[in-house]
Amino acid sequence: MMALISVTGMSANVMADVPESCQTVRFAEVGWTDITATTALARTVFAGLGYDTRSDTVSVPVAYSGLKTGDLDVFLGNWMPSMASISDPYIDKGQVDRLTANLKGAKYTLAVPQYVIDAGITSVADLDKHRDRFDGKIYGIEAGNDGNQIIQEMIDQNFDGLGDWNLVASSEAGMLSQVKTATRNKEWIVFLGWAPHPMNTRFDMGYLSGADDYFGPNYGGATVYTNTRGGYVNECSNAGKLLKQMTFTLPMENELMGDIMDEGRKPMAAARAWLNAHPDTLEGWLKGVTTVEGQPGLQAVRASLQ
Repeated sequence: MMALISVTGMSANVMADVPESCQTVRFAEVGWTDITATTALARTVFAGLGYDTRSDTVSVPVAYSGLKTGDLDVFLGNWMPSMASISDPYIDKGQVDRLTANLKGAKYTLAVPQYVIDAGITSVADLDKHRDRFDGKIYGIEAGNDGNQIIQEMIDQNFDGLGDWNLVASSEAGMLSQVKTATRNKEWIVFLGWAPHPMNTRFDMGYLSGADDYFGPNYGGATVYTNTRGGYVNECSNAGKLLKQMTFTLPMENELMGDIMDEGRKPMAAARAWLNAHPDTLEGWLKGVTTVEGQPGLQAVRASLQ
């Protein structure tokens, strides 16, 4: 069984307006700091409304399996189009609902340090000519991740001569540690990069062209969607309204991830601080949303942050 972390923010549910089955919201996380940050924001707001929240950190395939079986309710990290091969079979069968786009303007594709780009490596097609400099390795994140699967597909199909390269699966933190070591020593490295993420300011880096058929056009241009277990919004309409209205921005996520990764803040503390500093954000998120007991949601959440 997966370990559960619970945050309780619920008053006695006598006279509750929200059905008891909806009063705990169970989130899937997948070990990426951006989804950790947005999940912390969502959990903080739900707690202010009187909901209990739980968060499981699992692999992407396990997240979708949990949504299918009803063990999980919400996943804020459906990166598209790169995650289509994992998410779409569940969505096509109605086992998972793709609720709303919560972030636009993201990107997700292969990246290298800027000094590698300055040396003329600007496209995936340039990599194999310099295989020895890269030690024939592409650094990814956790096993089962969609980005790793895409990289492995490129290798299996010998795309641009990558057939004898190796994918190094690790974790977000492990991969970034490898990038940090390589850049400190001016070594050549190719890795899975994305935005929003503090890596874009922490490292002088750039993205490779030429992988549109795998990661999508515009350097893996991506939209991130909120997913729920099938039928969740019909069953839990108040929570569904909040989730439909909860959208994020690149600057918001970059700031939060920086607090978590660079300043060492706990995700829930970082989320609470960000919401206190940007109270107007709550107005759009909480329009028409109530507490568990049916009271105005905006007032309750603002009071909970004091």
